[in-house]
Amino acid sequence: MKTVTSNAENAYKLPKRHAWKVFRNQQYLYYMSIPFVLWVFVFQYLPLWGWTMAFQKYKPGLGFLDQKWVGLEHFSVLFGDEHFYQVLRNTLAMSLMGLIAGFIVPVVFALLLNEVRVQVMKRFVQTVSYLPHFVSWVVAAGIVTKMLSTDGGVVNDILMNLHLIDKPLQFMAEGNLFWGIVTGADIWKETGWSAIIYLAAISGIGPELYEAARVDGASRLQQMWHITLPGIRPTIIVLLIMSIGHLLGTGFEKQFLLGNHLVIDYSEVLDLYALNYGLAMGRYSFGTAINIFNSVISLLLLFAANGIFKRFTNESIM
Repeated sequence: MKTVTSNAENAYKLPKRHAWKVFRNQQYLYYMSIPFVLWVFVFQYLPLWGWTMAFQKYKPGLGFLDQKWVGLEHFSVLFGDEHFYQVLRNTLAMSLMGLIAGFIVPVVFALLLNEVRVQVMKRFVQTVSYLPHFVSWVVAAGIVTKMLSTDGGVVNDILMNLHLIDKPLQFMAEGNLFWGIVTGADIWKETGWSAIIYLAAISGIGPELYEAARVDGASRLQQMWHITLPGIRPTIIVLLIMSIGHLLGTGFEKQFLLGNHLVIDYSEVLDLYALNYGLAMGRYSFGTAINIFNSVISLLLLFAANGIFKRFTNESIM
């Protein structure tokens, strides 16, 4: 009995000693991480205290204990507002379109760019493709609006020269075109930047696999399908899971800058809804309730997507 107890104590002490040894060997790395941990805590977790505003009738200037608690009243108002469901429709539509296009296009672009054998051309195309990422949405929206303009817009000029239309189209005044315009603008701006991760993953694939495939007579298309794509599958799945988790977090910059009163029924998203009907009207509690809904749904989508991929592909981010 004493021997069994002694072995159990030794088994318990061994991991503790091992953990302390690892900490001692890597202590400077832990010290270096402290500022980043503090940054995450201060800017990501500490603000969660503000969620209590959603359950209060918040009035600036009053202390926390002086606020009037209203429970789920703001959520009842939110789910009873018909305009909320229209905004949710816009958010889901643009997010799904951006998710599908923003997931497929960078992967295809990275695969094609990887096949370019002239290194100078490859670097030039890659540089040009990711430069729009560093342009602010204010400038990018101005470029898109000018290109789609009826007065000297490049798109209208091309369509008219090809005799596809008889007169310039007012792209920015057509609500049913707005979702496509936002998705296209996002692809143009972010494809090159998103492809960098896939190109890095492709560079980690062993060249001997391609050599063996060429010996067996595989074409370049077959090499892409049977070697490159399976090689970057873990990266693709992880990024896809994270994108699904941000499905409702489409932002508001694109919609705010490209939208106008003519297309507001198609351009308003949850973040703009919270801004217009929450902060702008002094309804801080209502705006907080909208953001809580957004965060909770995003968290559920993240866990659901992670669970599905973990079950069927054994790939996970948790």
